[in-house]
Parts: sequence; structure tokens; C-alpha cells
Amino acid sequence: MSVSNKVTHVVITLIFVAFLWPMAIDAQGRGGGRPSPADSRNLRGVLGGVPMTEADSVIKEVVDLLDFESYKSLIRGLTEFGDREQGTPRNAAAVDWIEQTLQGWGYQTARIHYDYMPRGSDVTEPREEVYATLVGASSPGEMYILGGHMDGRGGGQAANDDASGTALVMEIARALASSGVTSARSIRFALWNNEETGLNGARAYVEQRQALQGIEEPQGSGNYPEPRWLGMVQHDMMLWDHGNPVTHNQALDADVDIEFQLNSEMADASAQLALALLNANRMFATHYPAVMSNAMSNTDSGPFQDIVAAVSLRENRRLYETGNRANPHWHQPTDLFVTFSDDDFRLGFNAAQTTLGAVARLVEARVRR
Repeated sequence: MSVSNKVTHVVITLIFVAFLWPMAIDAQGRGGGRPSPADSRNLRGVLGGVPMTEADSVIKEVVDLLDFESYKSLIRGLTEFGDREQGTPRNAAAVDWIEQTLQGWGYQTARIHYDYMPRGSDVTEPREEVYATLVGASSPGEMYILGGHMDGRGGGQAANDDASGTALVMEIARALASSGVTSARSIRFALWNNEETGLNGARAYVEQRQALQGIEEPQGSGNYPEPRWLGMVQHDMMLWDHGNPVTHNQALDADVDIEFQLNSEMADASAQLALALLNANRMFATHYPAVMSNAMSNTDSGPFQDIVAAVSLRENRRLYETGNRANPHWHQPTDLFVTFSDDDFRLGFNAAQTTLGAVARLVEARVRR
């Protein structure tokens, strides 16, 4: 390991020990529990009475635009297309539905077109994915990217993997399309395709768009087709934290997992972004706490991790829990909308509150009355 990498790792370790470790412990509820779904108290009261400043109240107005039933409805809408496996008519129909839904909220949309070579074939096939952008009012040439992958597999409905993450990004987009919402910086809502085949959609986006960052077109117009990336937040499998061994109900110590990759070029910046999300959870999430770890893997933020601050929000740590069968419905026919309870859906909704709370602060979002 180079001297510079060693220094980076030491700095991140010191940040974790000094700031994040106490928060992670506190975020477990100081007793292993969490408020019941019927408990309407904000987690600020549960986690030590974090005071809310006037600036926090401004952000809370934005977060409060999120709607739990709308989030569930978006998941249900995606599951109407089955597992949305890439290359199938149901996948193409789901891409159309996502685009039409975003357009219905007033967004201009665009598509990434790329070629994918299916396993066992030597011929590429065309694929598409859609994105929309909330254009910043004063700094349109800077943006945060929020992502979820709309493709799935397993023969069910891919309700959790990853309608839950796709719907989360769409629900944030819906909230920010509300009347009176302004944002200084831009936010892009990217609904990746071909995640299940190796992150192909996200990789195609990076390959096609990275070199276009920050270019004003035409010059002097204030139009930036690809604003400069400030950070990327991925959402992948958001509903199920039932412990391991698995229990019937959501675990009493269920939480939102925020991951970054320590062994990446942007590890320090990614840790800072993860910390912003952790703090937003403490301030704005209503039912579930969050914890932070440094082994992000196998998700669409991966292609960004050496370029810009990149994190992933999940129900479980990808390598140590999901990879060890913490979710029995992963890539199975049982990944259905009806498999999940409101306690499960609230975990995903709390992740939406966490992401919007952090990103709204970073882009200076406001609700103008």
C-alpha cells in the first residue's frame, strides 16, 4: 500500500473512531430496540434528543413531502411488470412506465443507449435505461446522482431487488417535483438497467457521460447536459432486515445500512458522504436508525467509486449479510409485493427519508411558500 493510501486509511479510521462509532452504537437505540411502527416520534427523540435548528427545519419541510403510501404504490406499480429481467418485453415496458411516470411529474427525461452481450452469445443486443434531472436554480452545473436498478430476476416480481430502491428514487423525484420546491444544485434520478448482469447500465452511463461533466452547451446558456458529479447514492434491496438466522418479522434492531468502499480512490470523500447520510437519518428518519460500514460491493455505485464520492444504502451489508443468505427471497420467486409487511416497507421509506434529508441539505433544497 502506498504512503498516501496509508494516510487516507488512517484518516478515515480516525474519523470513524471519533465520530462514527459512537453514532453507530447510539443508532442501535441504546437498547437494541426501535420505535414501534405505531410510534410517531421522530428518531431525534429516541437517539439522545438531537436538537433541530432552524436550518434543520427547512430541510424537514422537504423530507416531509415524502409519502409512505406513494412509495408503496410505486413499488406495486413496478411489480406489475414481473421481475423485469433485462432483455425481456416486461423489462422494456417497465422502462417506458418509469419514463412516463417521471414525465407525468413534470420532468424532462433522457435515455442511455448501450450494447450488452448476453452470456453464451457473441452478438451484442441494444439496451436502454432512463434518467431525469431536477435542474439547480443557481448552480445547475453541479449535481448529485441518486440511483436504483429497475431490472430484476428470479421469476417473481423483484419487489425488493430492486423495485424497492427504484421506487425510493422515484418517490424522492415525486416529492421534489412538488410546487414550491427549489434546489441550488441539480439532482439526477437514474434508474439503471442490467445491474443483475454485472452493473452494465451504470458502467455504460459512466463510460458515456464522465467526459461530458461540467460542459455548458451552448456556452453561456446555463444548460449543462451532464453537470459535474458531486456524489452518487445508490439504493439496492431496501425492505428486509429480519436477522440471520431469519425471523418472521422485521428484526427489533433492523436498520438502514450505509456502505462506502474503503479500498477506492475516493474513500475519504465517500466516508464524508456516508456520514452526511448517517446524520440525516438521526435527524429525519421516523422509525429505523442507520449504521455505516466500509465494504460497499456488487451494486451500481461501484463504477463511480474511483471517480466521485459514492455510497450505497441497503437493508443489510452486501458481503457479510446479504451474501450469507440473510434474505431468503433474494432472486427467488417469493420476491413478491405481498411477501412484505408495512414494517418492511417502512425500512425502505426510512432510507428515502435518510437520502433526501442528506441530499436536500447538500443541494440547498427549499420549499417556498
